[in-house]
Amino acid sequence: MALWGLVLGCGILSAAEPAGAGKKQAFKLEASTYTFSPGPEFQFEFQSRLIQAVPGDVLILKEGTYDLHSGLNLVTDNVTIRGQGHEKSVLSFKNQTDGSFGLLASGDNLVLENFAVEDTSHNAIKVLGAENVTFRGVRTEWTGGPKKTNGAYGLYPVQCKNVLIENCVAIGAADAGIYVGQSTDVIVRNSRAEANVAGIEIENTVNADVYDNVVTGNTGGLLVFDLPGLPQKNGRHVRLFRNRIFKNNLANFAPAGNMVASVPAGTGILLMATDDVEIFENTISDNRSFNVSVVSFLIF
Repeated sequence: MALWGLVLGCGILSAAEPAGAGKKQAFKLEASTYTFSPGPEFQFEFQSRLIQAVPGDVLILKEGTYDLHSGLNLVTDNVTIRGQGHEKSVLSFKNQTDGSFGLLASGDNLVLENFAVEDTSHNAIKVLGAENVTFRGVRTEWTGGPKKTNGAYGLYPVQCKNVLIENCVAIGAADAGIYVGQSTDVIVRNSRAEANVAGIEIENTVNADVYDNVVTGNTGGLLVFDLPGLPQKNGRHVRLFRNRIFKNNLANFAPAGNMVASVPAGTGILLMATDDVEIFENTISDNRSFNVSVVSFLIF
């Protein structure tokens, strides 16, 4: 009887186990909003949050200058980084000692808005291989004036799809202030490019509209290239319209050997080796070499 009671008791205990016992339970992290302030711990805290980010996270930068010594990385999809304005929330890499970039991101559905990246060793913001990318109200700048030692690219989406760049500012890049390369379905609008070697460059890209921008004080204002030897070839279907492109007469300061080192000062629009390009309703003036030039790749 005692033995039977023990067996029965064990059976009761077994029946009382919750359904699914022994199976792995799903663990889901919830998206959150995180707010950051300038200070000595910002580099560690912000990069840690980028590493731990989950889809839907929003990272808020309060007003101020954030001093960083190392580049930042983000690989998670559906993340927003938002400041208080491109003159108010500034990521400064003037004392950068590690990494050549400011922010390197590869997640889809990325939104970067209302902050600035200054004085990176190389590229300011590079987004690689992402889909649905928005730059809004972002400024990239090298504050020491035009120099060969400035970084190459300001805003730099490459191999991306569905890219929107709007209300942005790019200053001082030793290659291109706003560069879109090997991408598909792109809009660049209501932005300003100034004091770069190339103000805005569209390279090996399919379906790009570039409009309502101000492009001035660069070596070359607006460039559309198609280059060999890249994964995405045959850039095409690019429209340039309602832009103001004037006084792009800055001496070329690109390092020797760069493609844009061959761009003559005084270039308004330079179209090279790209098919199906429309140029209309632009205001183009006071570019001392030429306002619009259509050339073969062979001359470069």
